[in-house]
Amino acid sequence: MKNKQSLWIILVVVLLLIVAGAVFFIFQLRKENVDLQLQSELVKEELFDEYNNLSTQYGEYKLTISNDSLIAKFETEQVKVQRLQEELRTVKSTNTKRINELKKELETLRAILRNYVQQIDSLNKINEKLTVENKQVTAKYHQATQTVAQLAQEKEHLAETVQMASKLDAGNITVMGIDDKNKPTDKIKKMEQIEVRFIINKNITATPGEKTIYIRIQKPDDDVLIKSRSNVFVYENKEINYSSKRTIDYSGDEYPLSIYWKIEEFLAPGAYRVDIFADGNRIGQKSFKLDK
Repeated sequence: MKNKQSLWIILVVVLLLIVAGAVFFIFQLRKENVDLQLQSELVKEELFDEYNNLSTQYGEYKLTISNDSLIAKFETEQVKVQRLQEELRTVKSTNTKRINELKKELETLRAILRNYVQQIDSLNKINEKLTVENKQVTAKYHQATQTVAQLAQEKEHLAETVQMASKLDAGNITVMGIDDKNKPTDKIKKMEQIEVRFIINKNITATPGEKTIYIRIQKPDDDVLIKSRSNVFVYENKEINYSSKRTIDYSGDEYPLSIYWKIEEFLAPGAYRVDIFADGNRIGQKSFKLDK
């Protein structure tokens, strides 16, 4: 009887030890599970932050490029990052398999970003090269433009110089009254004509050929002596009246000539002036006086 009691005691003790061991094992297993869950939660949070940073990088790089095709690729990948980030937010911490898969997806997306960044760097280098070349071309263009403008200015200046050099010039201008006997007189009442005598100076740069020489005789009251209002010529882009004219054949050599005004009106004594014109230019001027 005593042996039976001892056996039962032993069995109870063994059972208690087994139960205690099972309880301890279960406790340890539960503790490990909690630790694993906490660790998985931390991994999930870190992975979520990494996805968020990657999405931000895609957005920042997208703002630095102007290539439409590359921008579209960045937008596509950024949307994919955001979609996986949202999935990571909702996945359970215990689903370590999917979390690991999302971690691998993150590495793939990072590799894609690095590839795009290399493309951006390559494009930037090309753009920098093109910018330098464009600046060089622009500088050469400006230099060529300045050269052309300078040549045009020099050509214009040369043309003006040639034009000035080819302009006729009247010298030795004298004005006198002529009486009915074709003799000089200073008295208005004896005058039949006014003779304007001068020389077209030698000018080998002037265009030879037929030249019309005009004179304008201006009275003391600034009115011009004219025979007809239709007697006009062009001077400084407008038509003005002339008193008398004469056409000559000019060869470039010195050419003396006289142009006359027949007096058919009353002339008051005073200061008069005669202007001589040719080829649209005033080539000479002389003031003179008429007495009673």
